[in-house]
Amino acid sequence: MLVQSTNHTLFARTFSSKLDLSFKPNTPARSVGAGLPAIVNWARLLLQASRVRSFVAQPVFSKHFSTSVAEISPSAVPESACSKIHAWNQHRLTSDQLQFQALATEFARKELLPFAAEWDEHKHFPVDVIRKAANLGFGGLFCAQDVGGSQLSRADGAVIFESLAYGDISTVAYLTIHNMCCSLIDRFGTTEQRKDWLPRLTSLELLSSYSLTEPSSGSDAASLQTTARQVHGGSDYILNGSKAFVSGGGVSDVYLLMARTGPLGAKGISCFLVEKGMPGLSFGRQEDKLGWRSQPTATVILEDVRVPESNLLGKEGQGFNIAMTGLDGGRINIASCSVGGAQFCFDAALDYVHTRKQFGKAIIEFQSTQFKLADMVTALQASRLMVANAASSFDLGAPGASASIAMAKRFATDTCYDICNDALQLHGGYGYLKDYMVERYVRDLRVHSILEGTNEIMRVVIARHLKS
Repeated sequence: MLVQSTNHTLFARTFSSKLDLSFKPNTPARSVGAGLPAIVNWARLLLQASRVRSFVAQPVFSKHFSTSVAEISPSAVPESACSKIHAWNQHRLTSDQLQFQALATEFARKELLPFAAEWDEHKHFPVDVIRKAANLGFGGLFCAQDVGGSQLSRADGAVIFESLAYGDISTVAYLTIHNMCCSLIDRFGTTEQRKDWLPRLTSLELLSSYSLTEPSSGSDAASLQTTARQVHGGSDYILNGSKAFVSGGGVSDVYLLMARTGPLGAKGISCFLVEKGMPGLSFGRQEDKLGWRSQPTATVILEDVRVPESNLLGKEGQGFNIAMTGLDGGRINIASCSVGGAQFCFDAALDYVHTRKQFGKAIIEFQSTQFKLADMVTALQASRLMVANAASSFDLGAPGASASIAMAKRFATDTCYDICNDALQLHGGYGYLKDYMVERYVRDLRVHSILEGTNEIMRVVIARHLKS
């Protein structure tokens, strides 16, 4: 049974009255419920409210959700989603994942989609909205509960990030990077580091950035030149060098940064937590990018930055392993965002071809359009399933997990970009206008084939596993 707009309005008011998304500093995400992470409590609350009209089983944005469409330009938002696609995936999700999906979907609908175009246009970083996400448990999805995390699996995270990215790829992509940093501190940090940093990070009181790439070392990450020399007769480190393309650069409070403490090569790299405000730490200009415009990107510059030994994450020489562990998770996250963006564009195209008429009939009636849509939805579903498989392999520590992740990242990011581009093509000239949201998704998705390891490097990773 479809949800009628009057019921949805009642549902939204009921849910909003119970859900306080305002940012509360120093409040761990898990404090919302008794002994459970916030995300589980909010998801259950949402599921209970949604049972008024079986909301969970409905498309992400339905034409019956008139309140959401009214908040934005009617020509820009898909008025109906492909409910069959959601039905096709219900059977493989656990009951918890269905609840997480509904929670993330509601957040995307209310907090991201209505404002994403404005953030993109003005290059506005919506920190206030990101912090609202933390109150639902989205600030530390993979961290333990004792430090405010939600302690979910990567398979859970893939469902959540896909649903969130439907509303805004750029902002959610930053959130995935923050989650990657948090998970690394949780996994490799000392007891003191975990308790000192993670409650403030999982609540998003503090923002974090991942800093590996340098102006002269991109794909060849092990050749990085930033140095960390221990002070003679002391325990502090002095860091010198620079990091390029840092998401959150200049805004984030802590930078998970790789620097060379030993000889050339991977074994000479260590990982540090560098705090904004440390003397000698500065930032380049904000980059003017094709996409991902709602999050800042800048060069991080280190000139004799003194970092205490207590900010060394893991052991000396372990930094490259920490970096690659982070990238395995990051590749799942960014592939999930690609699927979410592609789903939005497919839904928008499906709506458009039903309403756009040429030669006396809706263009959906032309077989060429039908075949194009069939190919798009097949590629979308294949991408989603590859990401799900990669996430499960990560969770289980399966043999060849890194290869499975590389396959999913390579396939999903390339394929989902093509889906978005095809959706733009189906819109014709209108797809090229900012009045329609598809062009922004095309711009935002383009970088996914480059970051977290280029797709050429993904092929190297896959081939390396084939040879071993």
